[in-house]
Amino acid sequence: MSNFKTDIKRILTHILIILGLLFALLFLFFEIFLPSYTHHGETVTVPDLENFHYDELEEYLEERKLSYVITPDSGFVKEAPPLTVLKQNPRPGAKVKEDRKIYITLNAENAPLVKMPNLKNSPLKNAQEVLANYGLVRGEIIYVPDIGINVVLDQKYRGRSIKEGFEIAKGSKIDLVVGDGLGKQTLAIPNLIGMDESEAEFLIVGSGLRIGKISYVTTDSVPKGTIVKQLPPSGIEAKTGELVDVWISELEKESNL
Repeated sequence: MSNFKTDIKRILTHILIILGLLFALLFLFFEIFLPSYTHHGETVTVPDLENFHYDELEEYLEERKLSYVITPDSGFVKEAPPLTVLKQNPRPGAKVKEDRKIYITLNAENAPLVKMPNLKNSPLKNAQEVLANYGLVRGEIIYVPDIGINVVLDQKYRGRSIKEGFEIAKGSKIDLVVGDGLGKQTLAIPNLIGMDESEAEFLIVGSGLRIGKISYVTTDSVPKGTIVKQLPPSGIEAKTGELVDVWISELEKESNL
């Protein structure tokens, strides 16, 4: 009986020793070896790489114990120099471990080609949104007489009409020919003779015309500031927005006796 008890104690002692050694090994592995192997607690702050040129990346990141990978999908920003950084992942300021790879998107050397969308008969606001979605830039807005107000009548690239589907460089400027909502209306030029300058201006603008060149003539027969001549003359048919030149009287200077 005593031998049996002795054997049990010996077995239990061995088990305790084995368990102790096992716990000791686990402690050493998780608390000392693993943190040391994985650089536990050691982090690097990701720098801001925007606008860095491709040639500058390797040396700059190596000094900070980081590396990089260029993503296959490049972007394009017309204002940015070619082969400069547009995007990065992780973002600037992120805490990462040493030797972490930073994924870089570069600006393409040449603008990619996009197909010209059809903007004709679209409202101006919608046309501008479509251009932005295609990576194109709205250029000059050219208003022409047409009953459709702010409706795109034509789309132009470098002064020439461009058809839907034509390939152009991303970032290109597209001029839009837009209706002014007035159409090709004609009206009779009003009679301005004898009016003062402010009255004539009010009538011209109210008639859908525009004031053209203003000249002054000396006279002693009509009050100062009176319209004495106009071109085109009254009664002539003119298109909306046409210019009307006027001549305004000013008093003749008295000579010294």
